[in-house]
Amino acid sequence: MRYPCLIIGDVYNPFMAGMSFRVPTVLSADELMDKSFKRASKITKKGTDALDGKKKTVLAKITASGDIVTSTLSGYIVKFPRIDKEDDFLPELIDLIIGIDRYKKALGALNWASGRIDKLKNDSLKDVRRTKDPKMIESIKNSFYGRMSSYIKRINEDLLFLQDAKNKFRKLPAIDPNIPTVVVAGFPNVGKSSLVAKLSTAAPQVAPYPFTTKGIIIGHIKDDWRVFQIIDTPGLLDREFDDRNNIEKQAVLALRYLTDVMFFILDPSETCGYSLEKQNALLEAVKENFGEVLIIVAESKSDIIKTGSGNISFSAETGEGVDELTEKIMKPLRSILRDRAAGYDGV
Repeated sequence: MRYPCLIIGDVYNPFMAGMSFRVPTVLSADELMDKSFKRASKITKKGTDALDGKKKTVLAKITASGDIVTSTLSGYIVKFPRIDKEDDFLPELIDLIIGIDRYKKALGALNWASGRIDKLKNDSLKDVRRTKDPKMIESIKNSFYGRMSSYIKRINEDLLFLQDAKNKFRKLPAIDPNIPTVVVAGFPNVGKSSLVAKLSTAAPQVAPYPFTTKGIIIGHIKDDWRVFQIIDTPGLLDREFDDRNNIEKQAVLALRYLTDVMFFILDPSETCGYSLEKQNALLEAVKENFGEVLIIVAESKSDIIKTGSGNISFSAETGEGVDELTEKIMKPLRSILRDRAAGYDGV
């Protein structure tokens, strides 16, 4: 049973519509310091005398500038997704795109800086309250600004990394890993995209995907009140495994955590440009990498040729066999949905 793979703060994020969480724009070190110091520079406090006024003003400046930085850093830590599980599709995908270890290191660095700056602020406030020397008050303030700036500069690379990560997160495909999903595989031109369009309740969405120039194709199948995902991944499951680079191979393995049912299409007419022998070799490679996934094999273009092999045959062009094929796919997806719902009820 699949459980939520990413958590924002301490609140479960179901990842409806993919990774559409709200991550704020991440400021660079210089931008964060400018924001902090500009706010502090506008503060002036009145006191019972000159010394009291100066002390209150410096206390307010240190508090405001320190709080701006710590609240900003803490906000990033809370709003960026916390990766809580390593055996699901989205964490695997994130690892391939930005590197989970580097991502965790960046968030850890922000947490470290926030803690140091908060302690520095409290210590500086105590020092200001204790002294009656105007020069010492000014010195404490300047020292606070300098040391806080040093902490912020030390995490500049981490801030820039998270800004880049945010931009990459926004480009991830709109996939809900909690909806039972059928992934379509087979060589190009065997009829995959036509079938996805035929089975989908609306025009399939072509979403950006980090490992293919064509984009991932996402459709939704409506079955009474149920909704299932059907996905084609051009560039991943439509060529020989040995032809892939390491990143693409890792991406294929990541798909194991998303795929509930694999639908593999053969084109016995070979009008796709690939021999049936080569298509079957790809099928065996897919079976090897998706060993625990139910794989349904079907033959397309039944309006051109029927082999009598025993595999279900269909034609996306004429609609022949599509209803039978749909039911073949729906049956295991309904069962998966029932099992998942029962499992959630038991949590």
